[in-house]
Amino acid sequence: MTRTQKPIGSGFSAASTAREVLDGIDLTGRFAVVTGGASGLGLEDVSALSAAGATVLVPARRPDAARAALAGVERVEVAELDLADLDSVRAFAARLLEDGRSIDYLINCAGVMAAPLTRVGPGWELQFGTNHLGHFALTNLLWPALVADGGARVAAFSSRGHKFSDIRWDDPHFEGDYDRWQAYGQSKTANILFALHLDTLAESSGVRAFSLNPGGIRTNLQRYVEPEDAIALGWVDSDGNDLIRWKSVGAGAATAAWAVSAPALDGLGGLYLEDCEVAEVVDPEAPDAMRAGLHPWGADAEAASRLWTLSAELTGINTF
Repeated sequence: MTRTQKPIGSGFSAASTAREVLDGIDLTGRFAVVTGGASGLGLEDVSALSAAGATVLVPARRPDAARAALAGVERVEVAELDLADLDSVRAFAARLLEDGRSIDYLINCAGVMAAPLTRVGPGWELQFGTNHLGHFALTNLLWPALVADGGARVAAFSSRGHKFSDIRWDDPHFEGDYDRWQAYGQSKTANILFALHLDTLAESSGVRAFSLNPGGIRTNLQRYVEPEDAIALGWVDSDGNDLIRWKSVGAGAATAAWAVSAPALDGLGGLYLEDCEVAEVVDPEAPDAMRAGLHPWGADAEAASRLWTLSAELTGINTF
């Protein structure tokens, strides 16, 4: 069991692209599932995995729109899935398992950021429900396919936003006052803790899990970000000039591609990655703590186990 948050010397950088990290890796015959694979970073990961030879299934709320977005990408399939609807998650998983295929790579990329207060399912807050609970249920339900061929890798998209909030154990669904950025932060911390505990549970079956920060990329994930938000977050100045170095979409997709394919990660798991490298845990009080690294609450194994138990209670799903 190796889960030390220390760089391993990957040889890649923040500028490396998904295609570059997959260069020389033959994924012929491999099968991947990529949520959020019809736009933004997910689409880039699908394209890169396909170019390396993999067959990729993209679950989507709007299958017709997803097929249009993926037109021209080889070895891609599309199926219907709404992560905010457990019935939809169950139906998708049942159809996939009925096909009898084994999954080599599961990339949980789909998500929503800083949305207005919205309730889904039995009253769940949208971001926690979609970004975390939907993926929790999906991964658990796909377990037979993840272990069918001796193991798999799971990559959970988190972000620097995890620094905005630990898990709100007393009010995860914001029955009290709602803060959309805190809600986003909680969901991203949940993605990290999910991967940490999944790896603990699944390592003996050959399944390894990682969480990751793709970096700052301009995508439609930011559709709810107002100009004043971008200023407050330190992305731009009051005149709209960039204060951070934005990644290309290719570079933003790279860490997920590296997480599922890199030989350098063999034997490792439960780690938080960024810039195609294992991130370090940072002191939240350090001057640059908000810019990179993992906040300590994302490395808390007891919290990860507690969140798993809570998630199982909320969804009624627990393979383990």
